Amino acid sequence: MNNTQRTSYTPQFKFQVVMEAIKQENATQVARKHNVDWGLLNKWRRAFLEHGPSFFQTTPDKEKTRLEKKIEKLEQMVGRKEVELALLKNFADFYGSKRTS
Repeated sequence: MNNTQRTSYTPQFKFQVVMEAIKQENATQVARKHNVDWGLLNKWRRAFLEHGPSFFQTTPDKEKTRLEKKIEKLEQMVGRKEVELALLKNFADFYGSKRTS
C-alpha cells in the first residue's frame, strides 16, 4: 500500500499559478518554479480556460466532507485519550492503595 500523501492546493494558489503560466506562455518553467507537476498545471490551465475562476472554488459539499472527516479524526483522538486517561487513573488507584496498605 502506498502511504504517500497528495498535496492539496488552495484555489488561490491554483489561480495564481495558472495566470502566471498563461502570462509567461511557458508552463514548464512555472511548474518548476512552484514545484507543481507540469501535467497537473496543464490540466488546471485547460479547466480554467473552459470554466473560468469558478472552476477552482471549493464547493460547499467538498468543504463539508473535508470538515466531517476532520471531526471524525478528532473524535477518534479524543476517544483514545479518554481510554488512556482511564487506564492511568486505574493504575494510580491500584498503586496508591498498595502504598497505604
